[in-house]
Amino acid sequence: MAVRGKRQILQRQLDARSKIWPDLNPDEVWRLENEGWVAMPRLMPLMMNIMDEMSGKGYPVSRTYLELWSRLREEQFLTLNRPEEMAFHAGFEGQRSLRTWKDRMLRLDELGFISLKDGPLGPISYAVVYNPYYIIKRAQLEGKVSERKWQALIIRANELSIFDPDDVGDDGKLIPKEEEQKSTAQKKPLKRPVKAKPTSKSG
Repeated sequence: MAVRGKRQILQRQLDARSKIWPDLNPDEVWRLENEGWVAMPRLMPLMMNIMDEMSGKGYPVSRTYLELWSRLREEQFLTLNRPEEMAFHAGFEGQRSLRTWKDRMLRLDELGFISLKDGPLGPISYAVVYNPYYIIKRAQLEGKVSERKWQALIIRANELSIFDPDDVGDDGKLIPKEEEQKSTAQKKPLKRPVKAKPTSKSG
């Protein structure tokens, strides 16, 4: 969507808000001008729902994942040097809080949403966070995601023009852009050359 179009939508929303809440002080809502933002897919709530389903009843991983995501920057890499704090922020308290957090981290690693590496803090020292959509797509190909939630995900993604569901192949791997372009080019029908019409010569 063009920048101009986004600005027009924003202005319409602001106009509607001012009519419904005429006394609202803009400083009372969290705006992009405030510090402390992190980029997040609009699909995140549904993907977190699917994560918990994949992890199994009684072992939700979504809060742990969201806490990780809130610390991410563009490199999608974290040094996990504050585990007690991360466990508390993820909602785990008491004597078993750290143990429970570690269990959820290992589950996220097993499910493929993150990759953990050994280091000075033991087996959970570093983490890379993968694109959750691709992990869910691979799980769906293996029959590990309910059809209802998968359909909801791709419909919502289509509404937002986020991605093409076909950019992951039947083997569950991301299709490189070069191969995708070649495949598209091969499917296009060849155009026949247009024969030039003979020109009449004047005698």
